[in-house]
Amino acid sequence: MYIGVDLGGTSIKIGIVDEEGNIVVKGSVPTRTKAGYETIVKDMAELINTLLSDINITINEIKSIGIGAPGAVDNKNGIVKHLENIPMRNAPVRDEMNKYFDVPVYIDNDANCAALGEFYALDDKEIKCFVAITLGTGVGSGIIIDKKIYTGFNGVAGEFGHTSIDKNGIECKCGRKGCWENYASATGLIRESEKSAFEHPDSLLAKLIADNGGKSNGKIPFDAAKADDKIAVKVVNNYIENVSVGLVNVINILRPEIIVLGGGISYEGEYILNPIKDYVYQHVYAKECTEKTDIRIAKLRNDAGIIGAALLGK
Repeated sequence: MYIGVDLGGTSIKIGIVDEEGNIVVKGSVPTRTKAGYETIVKDMAELINTLLSDINITINEIKSIGIGAPGAVDNKNGIVKHLENIPMRNAPVRDEMNKYFDVPVYIDNDANCAALGEFYALDDKEIKCFVAITLGTGVGSGIIIDKKIYTGFNGVAGEFGHTSIDKNGIECKCGRKGCWENYASATGLIRESEKSAFEHPDSLLAKLIADNGGKSNGKIPFDAAKADDKIAVKVVNNYIENVSVGLVNVINILRPEIIVLGGGISYEGEYILNPIKDYVYQHVYAKECTEKTDIRIAKLRNDAGIIGAALLGK
């Protein structure tokens, strides 16, 4: 069996995973973001011990521990180089974890781990090129080529969220302008929903946001759009187009056989998938003479990161 750790800005989620990629047991603890990496790894180790005890096995029955981290990592040396929402810089996480458990420890970007998990959930694992896109707080992305995560020469390849779709657009925290994740993330959707609600206080969108304490979320604009609120329909259609523009770029660059869409927004299912396909297939390069990339909704939802992290050592 394997252990997968999904390190997030809010919580640390950990699961024990069998050879087939099924979670046997899982749990979570809050991420103490103001603590140092030593404390965070200690929290991981304590939860791992609890989960091992829950299913009455020892660490000797675990082949490896995999950790998915939300930022730049040095997967060769087991170092977390830089995380956006957790003050962890050049942290030797592998060495720290090995103070608690004498098993191999693997570390990769959390979106890469989610992509690996979704790849193993495919019926056809002979797919040559596969991409997973996560539409969450940001836009996460992972590339699987020949069954392996593609990370580039320095471990940080595949950051499609930080490709620009508008060079004069919104300034991103990465320093560029118009990054895809500013428009295709749930954060971007929320921003535009709240802006439109303010401009149209009589709309259903504004009412639903007001009923939610004046704050939107990734579901409210879709609920209002499904009720035929014209302001919400405009917001959602614009959002779907922004997602689609980035997906066209992904396809034109890589030509993957399959792209899966995960994250909270993907729970809207066919409501977003069908118009995304319509746009992408109309705008992708050489659309008349090439096979179409299959665009799907991800299967594993919130478990993708745990499963993929666990399978780093497989």
